[in-house]
Amino acid sequence: MPNTAVKAAPAAQRPLPTTLEHMKNIQVIDGAMNSVYDIFAATEDEFSLIFPEGQDIAFIDEVLARGPRESLDAAFSEIWNRRLPKAEVMGIHGILFYELEHKKQYYPTRKDEEAINPNGSLLR
Repeated sequence: MPNTAVKAAPAAQRPLPTTLEHMKNIQVIDGAMNSVYDIFAATEDEFSLIFPEGQDIAFIDEVLARGPRESLDAAFSEIWNRRLPKAEVMGIHGILFYELEHKKQYYPTRKDEEAINPNGSLLR
């Protein structure tokens, strides 16, 4: 019987497994009255679809307008299956706002650390 086993690639060549330790956490802030502000894990690729390079604040209408819709639908389908209990989260890498367009004025650069008041003064 021939040996059909395939040798594993050396560790340096193998892709890292996608585990929660290798994911980014996204907190969803929803305008609904009964919202609970859940946190979800996203892969690097999923995260980059939602948050352009260097940004950690996103508004769902802008995310959907950037598209591509099929990729976003697939990413969100996966993300929504990875809710994390808040007590187990070790950091939040991005915040995604739903139905809260009035918050856009506080995040003109879409970076949390650069949040400002409408008059331009810093929030922190």
